Amino acid sequence: MRIPTLTLLLLLLAGPGCFLNKSQRHSPLSAWAIAALEPGVSTARDVVEALGAPNEVVQLGRRSAYRYDHSVEKQEGLFLLVIALRGIDAQEDRAWFFFDEQDVLTHAGATLSANTAEYRMPILDN
Repeated sequence: MRIPTLTLLLLLLAGPGCFLNKSQRHSPLSAWAIAALEPGVSTARDVVEALGAPNEVVQLGRRSAYRYDHSVEKQEGLFLLVIALRGIDAQEDRAWFFFDEQDVLTHAGATLSANTAEYRMPILDN
């Protein structure tokens, strides 16, 4: 009676399995909030009110720049008896805002692609 239970346990432990995992870092960035900020009009206070605290503040002499980041990483894996496949796709949003000496926005730029992260397995090429 013990042998079939042990055999079943070994088969379950060595059998196939899979996993999905999603991780995010920092708050998502709003394309609408970024577009509403106008160079020459918006201030550093306006940027913080729209997007929250920046991830990094860089001093550029008497001027400054704020950096915002948000990243999404999706992983999936498949384990068979002797084969393991794992796919990872990490995408990131990043926005920079540059201010003059009076904290008025002079330049802004953003790349928003965190929402394009996908679950995908690696493709085996011959």
